[in-house]
Amino acid sequence: MTTARELMTAGAECARTDETVSQAAQKMRDLGVGALPICGEDDRLAGMITNRDIVLRCVAQGHDTTQMTVADYADGKPVTIGADDDVAEALRTMLEHDVRRLPVIDGHDLVGILSQADVARALPAQQVGELVAGISSP
Repeated sequence: MTTARELMTAGAECARTDETVSQAAQKMRDLGVGALPICGEDDRLAGMITNRDIVLRCVAQGHDTTQMTVADYADGKPVTIGADDDVAEALRTMLEHDVRRLPVIDGHDLVGILSQADVARALPAQQVGELVAGISSP
């Protein structure tokens, strides 16, 4: 059994709830990533913000990225995967919730991010095709 912990990118850096959307975008640029977990003052996961969120939900709606905070994008309980959960569970979770990235938690601690690409590298070609088709369909 391959686990999320074995495939994830460890050491995920958070966007803090009080950071502006501009600061989060700069952090994404500097880290070379397309999404950041959102963490509160208590270091607990509060959500995810993606480059797509920034473009479609902030910039395209005419919001000022220097005034909006990432807390505005922490919608409800984030979809996560346990560090010791099987990669098949990660696949099901991604498909069920139509997400390309899953924060990986161990207890209450964020330990990494598992991306669609991470999962795809561990799966047979047929399952990779199903994953990509399922997440990419409108």
